[in-house]
Amino acid sequence: MSARTCLLAVLLALAPLAAGAQPAAATEPLPEWDQLTSEQRELLLAPVRQRWNNSPPEKRRHMLEHARRWQSMTPEQREHARHGMRRWHDMPPEKRRQARALFDHIRGLPEAERKAMLERWKTMTAAERKAWVDAHPPRDPAD
Repeated sequence: MSARTCLLAVLLALAPLAAGAQPAAATEPLPEWDQLTSEQRELLLAPVRQRWNNSPPEKRRHMLEHARRWQSMTPEQREHARHGMRRWHDMPPEKRRQARALFDHIRGLPEAERKAMLERWKTMTAAERKAWVDAHPPRDPAD
């Protein structure tokens, strides 16, 4: 589960407490967005507003493009994306570094070379992968 999805789930679960209401029973379904009170909506949106306001223009553009892309996805595509986000979230830091390095390296390659590199990667030992990443360090994720 992505950090954003997890945060929204927690905030939605805590929203009745913040609004001064009794907590909903565990089996009681949570309301649709249109049934949330304005206080509950504000509670859910506040972190996004703060992140937006604290972001530089390029990051804001990226956030807006991401939201548009998400809205255009089918439910199956969204589930596939959620699965990838969960995998990334659960990945140890060294594996993330390897994934970044591999992606940075293959992103501009022609398809045949990209497939060949991925096949080569699958056959590498842990030591070979580490040596390869050391020779092809990933770009800074903040860039």
